Amino acid sequence: MKKILFVCVHNSGRSQIAEAIFNSLIGNKALALSAGTKPAERVNPVVVEAMREIDLDISKNSPKLLTLEMLEDSDLVITMGCNVREACPASFVQAEDWELDDPTGKSIEQVRQIRDQVDKKVKELVKHAARIERPLLIRVLLEKVIGYFRRL
Repeated sequence: MKKILFVCVHNSGRSQIAEAIFNSLIGNKALALSAGTKPAERVNPVVVEAMREIDLDISKNSPKLLTLEMLEDSDLVITMGCNVREACPASFVQAEDWELDDPTGKSIEQVRQIRDQVDKKVKELVKHAARIERPLLIRVLLEKVIGYFRRL
């Protein structure tokens, strides 16, 4: 089964949205997970509300810490607009970056727009899910990620 990993810094907004939408659309053909490099204590409540509006309940989800095992087990890693390498080392190994606004501190209207942008990108990804191949993790880049986690 193909595994997609959505990564953002706090795993409380964009990556949670992407994971929920992807898993609701793909069935048992693939599995999406999400994680963050500095997970928040909880999923953003405004994001939870925006997802309820499209009948996806993420209220019981918890932000998760990104691990090397997650990176190694993934066929595709997608970052959610992480522009700061120190905060998001997953940018070293990404197959793709979706430049999306962070919903933190945004109004429900703004979060809906972010949710809809993620939805559009996930639907495009699902169309091409059969062609997802495991990315080649270049040893030097993987060592940088390992080094980052050792400093935590």
